[in-house]
Amino acid sequence: MELEINVIDAFSESVFGGNPAAVIITDSWLSDKLMQSIASENNLSETAFLVMSKPSTYQIRWFSPITEIAFCGHATLASAFVLFTKSPEINAITFSAKAVGELSVVKSDSGKIQLDFPNTKPERVESIPNSLKSGLSIEPIEVYRNSQAYFVVYKSEFDLLSVVRDNELLKQLKPLDVVVTCQSESQEYDFISRYFWPANGGDEDPVTGSIHTGLAPFWAERIGKQELTAYQASSRGGVLHCIVSGDRVLISGNAVQYLKGSIIV
Repeated sequence: MELEINVIDAFSESVFGGNPAAVIITDSWLSDKLMQSIASENNLSETAFLVMSKPSTYQIRWFSPITEIAFCGHATLASAFVLFTKSPEINAITFSAKAVGELSVVKSDSGKIQLDFPNTKPERVESIPNSLKSGLSIEPIEVYRNSQAYFVVYKSEFDLLSVVRDNELLKQLKPLDVVVTCQSESQEYDFISRYFWPANGGDEDPVTGSIHTGLAPFWAERIGKQELTAYQASSRGGVLHCIVSGDRVLISGNAVQYLKGSIIV
């Protein structure tokens, strides 16, 4: 079987930035085993698989190299980029995913793609797990959590950029991952973050759209503004534009094509 594959750098305006994701569109679902094998072979943060339900509406599933993921923002952005490129006359798409329901995506005149996600604001954690405290070289000021990750708050960008992690200890937090965050010290961004996910996909994720559905409302409340610009400070880096609107979080970003080809399975 020959399948078309696209690799897109999401949350970036140029190749080699942001977070790469593979996108594969099929007429019907491949087996779970085959989708996981393809994702493992790709060895990217995520591979997204799409099946069209009706025009402009697609079921979507996301796989990391080691497991299926309930929700992935950057691969959703990458998937929308592929579909908009294939059908330039379309400016709105709906994705459907088991864990998060329907996700609306629109293409703006500026070229950015805006994703409409559920608000997943985290709650304060009173008892911090020992594996989290021991798994990070710098002690958190505060810790929060939602259904995806622990949110570790630091006082400075220096701490956030300097922190060293112990992946074996952080794996003990499974199924939750870890995001470290602080308010930005530059005028260009409102907050910055880094995302560690040894339990579910790898070491450090380059840019994580899904976690900003929790980060954006968290910082919106602290900073006192509903529109925020975020930077994920991985080695590749990525910029996310966030709007908190009640129980929804709108996340916008750019994307660029890196690869288009075929795989034989």
